[in-house]
Amino acid sequence: MSTSPRPFRYWWEDFPAGSVREFGAKQVTRDAVIAFAAEFDPQPFHLDDEAAEASLFGRLSASGWHTCAMTMRMICDDHLLDAASLGSPGIDSLRWTRPVFPGDTLSVRLEVLEARPMGSRPDVGLIRQRWEVLNQDREVVMTMEGWGMLRRRPTGEAS
Repeated sequence: MSTSPRPFRYWWEDFPAGSVREFGAKQVTRDAVIAFAAEFDPQPFHLDDEAAEASLFGRLSASGWHTCAMTMRMICDDHLLDAASLGSPGIDSLRWTRPVFPGDTLSVRLEVLEARPMGSRPDVGLIRQRWEVLNQDREVVMTMEGWGMLRRRPTGEAS
């Protein structure tokens, strides 16, 4: 087994303040909505058509937490699994602005609001990000803001 560091594609320097990325095309399926809800958020409007019709949503809708999980998957697939990520100290805000329904296709718009080196660890950079999750009609269905921590590119390594 190799003990050499994993080669990363993305470092803190690849996420300057003001940069924007759009990615993802996650199809929301009825089976996934029900399976997620059954395990993690068993409210009737996420599980049952009749209950959903009587709810404010008018039809079966995905849990907001399922929307978060699908968003995390798109973020991982686009860049996080190839990044020198050190995790996150947390999310500062989270809003579900529209319901997500089976048949929707979600994508993500990521904007870096702030990027700065960590004061106590000069080899680590912080990025404050805003994520907008969009449906196929480009309507925002969820927003999140929070911080990420990434290793800084080693001196002398090409960008």
